[in-house]
Amino acid sequence: MRCQKFGVHRNGLQRFRCPVCKKTYTEEHKALVEGMTIPEEKIVIALRLMVEGNSLRSTERITGLDINTLMKLVVRAGEKCEKLFARLIVSIPVQDVQCDEIWAYVAKKEAHKLPAEENDESVGDAYCFVAMERNTKLVLNFALGRRNQATTDAFIEGLRHATAARRFQISTDGFQPYLSAITTTLSDRCDFAQLIKVYKADAEADHKYSPADVTHTEKVPVMGNPDPSKICTSHIERQNLTIRMQMRRLTRLTNGFSKKWENLWAAYCLHFAYYNFCRIHKTLRVTPAMETGITNRVWTLADLLD
Repeated sequence: MRCQKFGVHRNGLQRFRCPVCKKTYTEEHKALVEGMTIPEEKIVIALRLMVEGNSLRSTERITGLDINTLMKLVVRAGEKCEKLFARLIVSIPVQDVQCDEIWAYVAKKEAHKLPAEENDESVGDAYCFVAMERNTKLVLNFALGRRNQATTDAFIEGLRHATAARRFQISTDGFQPYLSAITTTLSDRCDFAQLIKVYKADAEADHKYSPADVTHTEKVPVMGNPDPSKICTSHIERQNLTIRMQMRRLTRLTNGFSKKWENLWAAYCLHFAYYNFCRIHKTLRVTPAMETGITNRVWTLADLLD
């Protein structure tokens, strides 16, 4: 005799009962996120809300999930996305790469740190270095840390792992640590140039929220034979806007900033995986991963966590 349906489990899965022995059981399943019994539909809705710019509190009100559960979900999802990046974004053929850094902070701004926190690098400024292929819009690598030589070196090492051993051009801003990192790590495969912005002197600069106006830019070839017409950082700077619009933690003048370093890192991993594999780019009409040839379809958030 076939077993009969016998209600549903608290996590939404179907339960069955044998009409002969009266034993009950739940249908076989695999948790979408390890260690969490939330229904898959709720997990997907919660993550979709967060990758589209909602805060944890607003996601809590919409989904009914506890905020601690949501934070745990972001960390678990971020860990899966980090492994996905390491597995799929490897030896990608590229032509034109742009790099930039985007500022955020953890717990408090650098100027507000207490004397006892002066050497605590898990609090204060947190810069995310991002590398993007100009034509396919694929985010190749990102690194979170201080805006210093050590973070820059680690970022460029990751970029080497992500790109194929063929010639390409790379453009950055005038941040000096790029000079050492790129000329040392990528000297065998790239033409390197910097786009340096010159700002006008502004007496009110210290009191303004935005930087002073740019008077002009200088294209400075550094290594190899870069094409002057491709020395540009506009596309990666536009990517910075996308990050701030899609990540509530990075919205200006908000109290939704990250309180822990690992939470900010997990949120970045989730954002960039969603951007590469799930989000259709308006100008490409496909995802960056599809344009690159890594995937042949638009992924769902469930695919990211599988």
